[in-house]
Amino acid sequence: MLDEYDRGILRLLQQNNKLTAEEISVEVNLSQSAVQRRIAKLRKEKIIEADVSIISPKAVGVGITCVVDVVLHEGSSKAIDKFKASIQQCVEVTQCYYVTGTYDFVLIVNVKDMQHFEEFSKRQLMDNPNLKHFYTHVVMDKVKVSYGVDI
Repeated sequence: MLDEYDRGILRLLQQNNKLTAEEISVEVNLSQSAVQRRIAKLRKEKIIEADVSIISPKAVGVGITCVVDVVLHEGSSKAIDKFKASIQQCVEVTQCYYVTGTYDFVLIVNVKDMQHFEEFSKRQLMDNPNLKHFYTHVVMDKVKVSYGVDI
């Protein structure tokens, strides 16, 4: 169970995970050692899932982001697991959600250009015999992108 100290630490780290224990301790009114112990516990318990740097897509040649809705022919657990496994190996897919409703999966795909997307879609989608349909939405503008959660 998270207490207010943990929540305060998480709020700060979610905004800037490069803050030192000293800086956090001042903000949440705990000792540096208590902050360090709490952060270690939050990591051990996978409440903090990862410490990452978010790279600018443009800086590494990613020019297009697409949201792809996927419908499979067969919805058996084996077919679902097979699709999940194939997506896990696909570097262009940065996020994959198994969803309820009209579609089976929603993918976030980052590619250099439309030719790259065409190659990806042929390889990963069109050539998949269990894929019934896919619908692509090309992102025109990132209005809001956040990796944080409300704490």
